[in-house]
Amino acid sequence: MDLDELFPDKPDDPLKLLTKQDLDPLSVDELHDRIAVLEAEIARVKAKLDASVSFRASAEDLFKR
Repeated sequence: MDLDELFPDKPDDPLKLLTKQDLDPLSVDELHDRIAVLEAEIARVKAKLDASVSFRASAEDLFKR
């Protein structure tokens, strides 16, 4: 999926800008740091997704009764 599809109305969206940033000037240490930050963000988003799915399942379960 293209980022333009995810954020068509937000040309200054931080995620879109992040993917277009030139990585050439970054050192190896800076690239490792960037990966660590991005992996932490992925974990945070996955935790939110899991919580949302769990909450929805709980709500659906509640209304089935």
